[in-house]
Amino acid sequence: MTRCFFIFFLLAFASVSGFSQTKLVEISTNLGSMKFKLYDDTPKHRDAFIELAREGYYNGTLFYRVIQDFLIQGGSKSSRGAAPGKRIGYGDPDKTVDDEILPKYFHKKGALCAPRQPDEINPFKQSDISQFYIVKGRVHTMGEIDTMEIAVNRPIRNKIVQSIMTPEVRDELKRLKEEKKVDEFRELAQQVKDKIETEYKLNTGVIEFSETQREAYTTTGGYPDLDGKFTIFGECISGFEVIDKIAALSTDKNNRPFTDVKITVTILN
Repeated sequence: MTRCFFIFFLLAFASVSGFSQTKLVEISTNLGSMKFKLYDDTPKHRDAFIELAREGYYNGTLFYRVIQDFLIQGGSKSSRGAAPGKRIGYGDPDKTVDDEILPKYFHKKGALCAPRQPDEINPFKQSDISQFYIVKGRVHTMGEIDTMEIAVNRPIRNKIVQSIMTPEVRDELKRLKEEKKVDEFRELAQQVKDKIETEYKLNTGVIEFSETQREAYTTTGGYPDLDGKFTIFGECISGFEVIDKIAALSTDKNNRPFTDVKITVTILN
């Protein structure tokens, strides 16, 4: 009796507290199956994906965009039954959700992500959940990761420096130096430095790869160029070899595989 009451209490607590078990899904294809866990802190994407999967929306669609060392993309309804060689459209503009781009999730191999329209026509970065992509990427060296940071961050810093180190400020620093006003020179120089650093740290375009990112990108691989630009709402937990098989397929000029890879999505819990 006591045990039954305890189980009942746990179930009641879970219902009241909003506790949710991590959702697991299986994406099956004619080349094998992959299992993914969906993140609880991207609930809009998780719930929309689950709803469409339960409706059978993705079933019978294709992985229609395949690029080795980049990604495999599928789920678009226009790919279902598409004739060989037909170019597949974007997706369903009526099935969008607000972005849930979280810095802690990144484009490591096996990341399950939502595509979207470009910024110029989609400034709020809303995702098209009527399809999805899975990162294949490649393994990078630590030097390549460093170079990516420099290539993005150096122009940002240079622009900030130019905006703060105006001709007037430079002239004032030069004057203080020539007049040997050391304390005033150091004070102004420190103010300029602090302002540059503050604006640099607040700039949303700056990238700094964490140790976790660096480890993943230099071991299992991924595609860091996409970080911060798209919502990642899950990750592969088994079936990585299937990602490799699909990514290695020969494709036409539109990156559609010559061999159709049909999709079935199943909610496992």
